[in-house]
Amino acid sequence: MKLIDLHCHILPGVDDGAQDMQMALTLAKAAVDEDISHILVTPHHMDGVYLNHRQDVIEHTAAFQNELAMNQIPLVVFPGQEVHLTGQLPAAIEASDILFMDETDRYLLLELPHSGVPEYTNKMLFDLIAQGITPVLAHPERNAGFQKDPNKLYDLVKMGCLTQITASSYLGVFGSKVQQLTEKIVKADQGYIFASDAHNFEGRRFLMKEAFSKLANEEGQDKAKLFNENAKNIINGDDVVRMNSQKITKVPKKKRFWLF
Repeated sequence: MKLIDLHCHILPGVDDGAQDMQMALTLAKAAVDEDISHILVTPHHMDGVYLNHRQDVIEHTAAFQNELAMNQIPLVVFPGQEVHLTGQLPAAIEASDILFMDETDRYLLLELPHSGVPEYTNKMLFDLIAQGITPVLAHPERNAGFQKDPNKLYDLVKMGCLTQITASSYLGVFGSKVQQLTEKIVKADQGYIFASDAHNFEGRRFLMKEAFSKLANEEGQDKAKLFNENAKNIINGDDVVRMNSQKITKVPKKKRFWLF
């Protein structure tokens, strides 16, 4: 099964991912070895550290695709952004400085602050959905707010958001607590796609093939195919197969001992 990676920091020299073209090409070869055929490059945007404007990303991605072709690396890349949730987001959308995950401007890869879920999150996401934009929440399993109260993620999925689970989270790279929450999100049918969020060759690797293998073994081959089909539908701007609303369940809270 050829895989589609919709969150990856492989574009060279633009953020904390690939630092130069040589590293980017080496990462690209690693992606192909992971059975990845298409990547949406998603440099950080408006996160307080990096600004990667729409037109700049488009131009850098075209140049990178040329380098891939020259080096005979069979990988197709598309321009995108990992957009940080910020009060400036509506204005950036209005100014056409945002790259969506598809050319129809339907799906938006959105990163919340790692430290928690801001109070304005629900209203801002509701407003986006009202405009016909579907937020795809990047790596919710690594967000401290969702870790503390998984019901917050349940509420956003019920509202209409999708979720992008990091492959390496599912495999325990970020620790057992993140892995356990990831597995619970998947079992509760609150997960929709895997993506690598690859940055380098150390802790932030692709591991997509391994994650899909585990998903097929533990949740069934149909669910593994669904995750990859959802990724294809998102990048094409097509409908995503949403889990039956009656089937989506809350992530069970961890049992706690009474404190005296």
